[in-house]
Amino acid sequence: MNSLSTACLIVIGDEVLSGRTEDKNINFIAKRCDKIGVNLAAVRIIPDDHKVIKDAVIECHNDFDYVFTTGGIGPTHDDITTECIAKAFKVNIEVNQEALRRLKVHYKKLKVALNESRIKMAKIPIGAELIDNPVSSAPGYIIKNVYVLPGVPKILQAMFIGLEDKICGINNMISKNIVVHSAEGEIAEFLENIQSKFNEVSIGSYPYFRPPDVGTNLVLRSLDINLINKASLAILKKLTEYKIQFEEN
Repeated sequence: MNSLSTACLIVIGDEVLSGRTEDKNINFIAKRCDKIGVNLAAVRIIPDDHKVIKDAVIECHNDFDYVFTTGGIGPTHDDITTECIAKAFKVNIEVNQEALRRLKVHYKKLKVALNESRIKMAKIPIGAELIDNPVSSAPGYIIKNVYVLPGVPKILQAMFIGLEDKICGINNMISKNIVVHSAEGEIAEFLENIQSKFNEVSIGSYPYFRPPDVGTNLVLRSLDINLINKASLAILKKLTEYKIQFEEN
């Protein structure tokens, strides 16, 4: 599994930390990363604080192949993500003319004034590459390995899907599911031993509770079908030995 690119998601916003807004982007991005073969290795939820944002972006930029940020690029006073990212990479911000053109077209269609607050959404770090926004036109951007996205789920989802071709994942990941009709604690010990023998296979253990049924979904993932088959046989052998019922998917 070491050949998978790694990613970190930074969710920015006091409203998420306070509970006023329920984040819906983490699950979406996790699923999309899984689909395109990128290991979403960490998620951070941080406040609208200049130093915290700056430090988190730099640290994650150094530690991961991809960094996705959500939130803080709108038109209001507390949208400070762009300012913080520019400071993190020591670049200036300018009104990006292409971003401005897109906003002008969008707001003209809506017959809404493009005021100074909205023009703020066209202010982009110099040298950044724009991320298309097919929903509301205000673009995100890419600077180094940091992908800066809005927090509104509908907009983020459309933008993320549109930029997936720019993300170098692995799309030949193979997976296998085993449904175990037993609680996770009953299989944890031998599962750990099997995982230690198959380092190139990721073995995920996910308990489910559907009273009166209690069980565990095992998901094996790897680039090598032979390793998946060998790890799977080792698990099935143990389940049979322990007389635990199971189903293969």
